[in-house]
Amino acid sequence: MKKPIYHALGLHLHQPPGNLLDILQHAEFEGIGIIHAYDRIVRYAHQYKDVARIHVGISGVLLDQLTDPKVKAAYAPHLDIEGMLRGYREADNIELLGMGHYHPVFPLIPQTDWEEQLVYGRDRITEVFGRKPIGFWPPEMAFTEEMIPAIVKAGYEYLLVDSMHVKPKKADRDGRSDMLTAYWGQYDKVQLPVIPRNRDISNAQEAGMDAGWFKNEVFHKVKESPHPEQPRLICTWSDGENGGWFRRMDESSGFWGHFYTPFMEQVRSGSDIQPVLLSEYLRQHPPADSAKIETGAWNVGHTSGVDFSQWNGTPTQKAGVDELARVSRQYWQLTENKRVQTDKSLQRLLAEARKQILEAETSCFLFWGENWVPKLYERTQPAQQLLNEINQSL
Repeated sequence: MKKPIYHALGLHLHQPPGNLLDILQHAEFEGIGIIHAYDRIVRYAHQYKDVARIHVGISGVLLDQLTDPKVKAAYAPHLDIEGMLRGYREADNIELLGMGHYHPVFPLIPQTDWEEQLVYGRDRITEVFGRKPIGFWPPEMAFTEEMIPAIVKAGYEYLLVDSMHVKPKKADRDGRSDMLTAYWGQYDKVQLPVIPRNRDISNAQEAGMDAGWFKNEVFHKVKESPHPEQPRLICTWSDGENGGWFRRMDESSGFWGHFYTPFMEQVRSGSDIQPVLLSEYLRQHPPADSAKIETGAWNVGHTSGVDFSQWNGTPTQKAGVDELARVSRQYWQLTENKRVQTDKSLQRLLAEARKQILEAETSCFLFWGENWVPKLYERTQPAQQLLNEINQSL
């Protein structure tokens, strides 16, 4: 009996603070393309409700913008955002994933800030959509095993990582690693199912592919895998709104018309490739083996994602990372002060500073290098002034 081939489709959605309004004002065509990219996901989820299974990782800061009355009003001539969000709430074939509220590169921010980013992001998704995110998508796929206990504590049931960083502790007789199955990731005796993202097909998903090429490539991956006789999982993940492929207003020439519609029609007709939600897959096929997950991110720009150089490669970026650590350290020191703990006015100042610090950790401020690092300081400097004000009153 032929074993099933499962496909888990994932889309990553994020905009840095204030960007939806900024881009609509300064590059209207791009803003319209982005908002319709978000809407197409839910429209096609409903259109193919019987066979479509879609994962959406969404940042809390994007949800802050999509629920902002000013954003809704600005985009009203182009799309009913509230109607779109309602569609997401009603689509039980969309599985939601959290990623940290302000989309930080977790290995580059202080560990003391991990829990708030995780919890705030989880709670924002729950508030907007009425259900908790199940899985966790590390922003920029930036991951280190030390994150596992914090991710589990925040209530997430599984984790996505780039396949290039997954090193199974068992290999086949030829020394090959199986990237078409789930593994247990572990740190400090805490474990979590880990799903490898197929880098090759994910790159095609982001750039452009058709259903025929996808089917042939999946069959090739399965045939060449160490255990083709076992149930196979192909997990593809990409940005869901970036690049012309997802933003094309002519849907027939974009992702949803050119690839996804023919693929769904094949599935309806009886395809050997079955769309699946990862929570369902894991219930049927829990991990059997464990793997070492090497520290790294996904491949962007000219980097492989191994050394975080896209976010921490220049002196300016490194100084920004140091600035985040410095101001966060001062915040935590003040939280231990007994007077601060009991004085409501000082607590309000501290909370305001905290929001600025967490927002400054947005990965985009580091990703775009020299041009965007100043946006990081636009948050840390007001935070520093608030912390100084608290210190002066002690």
